Amino acid sequence: MAAYSTLDWQITDRVLTLTLNRPEQLNAFTTEMAEELIAAYTRASDDDAVGAVVVTGAGRAFCAGMDLSVGGNVFGLDETLDPGLAELEARWDDPDIRQRVRDTGGRVSLAVFECKKPIIAAINGAAVGIGATMTLPMDIRLASDKARIGFVFGRIGIVPEACSSWFLPRLVGPQQALEWVYSADILTPEQALAGRLLKAVVPHEQLLDEAHRLAHRFIDGRSAVSIALMRQMMLRNAALPHPRDAHAIESLAMLHTSRHDGREGVASFNEKRAPQYRQQASSDMPGFYPWW
Repeated sequence: MAAYSTLDWQITDRVLTLTLNRPEQLNAFTTEMAEELIAAYTRASDDDAVGAVVVTGAGRAFCAGMDLSVGGNVFGLDETLDPGLAELEARWDDPDIRQRVRDTGGRVSLAVFECKKPIIAAINGAAVGIGATMTLPMDIRLASDKARIGFVFGRIGIVPEACSSWFLPRLVGPQQALEWVYSADILTPEQALAGRLLKAVVPHEQLLDEAHRLAHRFIDGRSAVSIALMRQMMLRNAALPHPRDAHAIESLAMLHTSRHDGREGVASFNEKRAPQYRQQASSDMPGFYPWW
């Protein structure tokens, strides 16, 4: 079992509660937290004990953004490097580029995006900057009635990160996304709900229970392989250039699932009993996966 310095990992009844755990610093984001989050999402993706993930914060904040108190470049970037886009692409996994040029929040968002498990944000307090953008690749966002959310990059002269320029307009539309990043306002949970960022606003003391209840709606009586395929199909296929491309992926996914857990699903329906799915996301994904 891996130990984390900035996170807490707890599994209860197949739901992993992943807690940002720097409460004295309002769970402010650091490069160490970034590396631990990447490792945790990668681990959860192939851990068959994990059916779904709930992400929350310790104490009174979810994540108060980047820790601006550290010395040097607070974003962990090397200001002596100046690659162009072609060089960045060509050296994508070069350690110097990965660790010193690529946005740490973006690397976390890509780990969330690539995970095989449903991920629910339980935003229990302040979520600003990376604290807001790290939730965008998650499947569902619930917020406490005490939460506050802000895309505040303009206040300190930087830009949205963590792949948020890809995710935020898809979630709330370009007009709303631009208003929020231009204004850098701190949003109440009701404003975030009205803007379609959140699924629901929940009384503070009920937030984690509601997140776990929702997680069980997603995973109980479900095939782990089916869930993993559905998550990636929904996240990726909407960005494909033609519905024919989605048709190709869906065809292969249907062929695979219909002769494995799908066979059990049909039998359980006809026999009026609960299904007993046996395939695991760690070992039983189809041969065409990943297709990207």
